[in-house]
Amino acid sequence: MPTTVEAAWFELLTTAGGHSRSVESPLLKPFTELVRVAYAEPLLRQLYPWSGMWELHFSRCTEHRPTWDIPYIGTLGSGRYRVDGPNRNSPRIAETDSAQAAVALVLERLPPDCGPAFIGNAEELAAYEKAHNGR
Repeated sequence: MPTTVEAAWFELLTTAGGHSRSVESPLLKPFTELVRVAYAEPLLRQLYPWSGMWELHFSRCTEHRPTWDIPYIGTLGSGRYRVDGPNRNSPRIAETDSAQAAVALVLERLPPDCGPAFIGNAEELAAYEKAHNGR
C-alpha cells in the first residue's frame, strides 16, 4: 500500500498535477518534465508534492495547511522555470533554462533535517518539532 507521499507523487507523475494530457497548453510538457526531474531527487521525493498554476510545491507535512518553508518552482514559457519562495511574499530566487537547474536551486535551500514528510498539517508539525527538538 503506497504512503500518502508516494500516492501524491504518483498522481503528479500520471496526471501532470491534475492537468489532462489533452490540455492544449505550452506549459504541460515542461511541467511534466519538472515533476519527473524533482521526483528523481531522493530528498524531494520524501516531501509531499502539490501543484497549482503550473507550479510545483513541496511540503514537510501531508495535510492542509502545507508548510511554506521550501522554495517552489513555476513553469514559464519556452521551457524555462522560475524558483520562488519559500512563500509568496519572498523575492524570486532565479529563472533557469532547465528543470534540473531549478531543482538544484531548491535542493540547495532545503531546511535542515527536511523530511520525510510529517503525517499531519503544518500546525501539528510545529507542535511536534517544538516538543521533540525544542524549536
